Amino acid sequence: MRVNANGISVHYRIDGPESAPLVTMSHSLAANLDMWEWQMPALAGYRVLRYDTRGHGGSDAPPGEYTLELLADDLFALLDSLEIESTHYVGLSMGGMIGQTAALNDQSRFLTLSLCDTSSRIPPEARPVWEERIATARERGMAALVDSTIERWFSAGYQARQPAEVDKVRAMIRATSVDGYCGCSAAISRLDLTERLSAIDRPVLLIVGEEDPGTPVAAHEAIRDRIAGSELVVLPDALHFSNVERQAEFNEALTGFLDRHR
Repeated sequence: MRVNANGISVHYRIDGPESAPLVTMSHSLAANLDMWEWQMPALAGYRVLRYDTRGHGGSDAPPGEYTLELLADDLFALLDSLEIESTHYVGLSMGGMIGQTAALNDQSRFLTLSLCDTSSRIPPEARPVWEERIATARERGMAALVDSTIERWFSAGYQARQPAEVDKVRAMIRATSVDGYCGCSAAISRLDLTERLSAIDRPVLLIVGEEDPGTPVAAHEAIRDRIAGSELVVLPDALHFSNVERQAEFNEALTGFLDRHR
């Protein structure tokens, strides 16, 4: 399904009973709403809204640099278009960054926040890495980023054990719009929210793979230490896509948290 929101066409999908509590799920950079397929069976008792972030999947991908504030405005416009006043929110990586930005803008829209394999700050010394990725995408296309991204997202063991599952994610990366990838990468590179997080007073769950190289455990500890009452779950033997690599443990942590705040 599609809706016009904040000046673009946003592709989204809703599953689950109409009377159930609503959970909104926001995916990572270079993915799309299908990255949550591994969670859908566990969330059968909820009404689940998944959407493609600006520049990804079936949503529009305008050229130019985006900001996290723009991506948060997209989220609010989507909720408004669907007449959703408040929701549980689950975001992984970029999705977690969007969730933090949106909550700092208007946390009344959120019942809970689940922030997974994410960060609240990109240090200035890391920005050249993002500039290099943008340049690679512009010059050589998304195919040139697939292998290096998969190496950051999945352990070698998981890649060997579950090649078909990893191939699903490879396809998402390859299919991502270059404009969308570059626009969102520019937004991520300017992430700097850590010192503002104490303003969030919603229930917050943090989930991270123990070996996540890009958004490590320490980044989640920094968030936990600033949001009173937040919970941190570290999943062993997982890298960045912990929702896939440690699907059972991820789903147990997420549904347990949501059920407690149902």
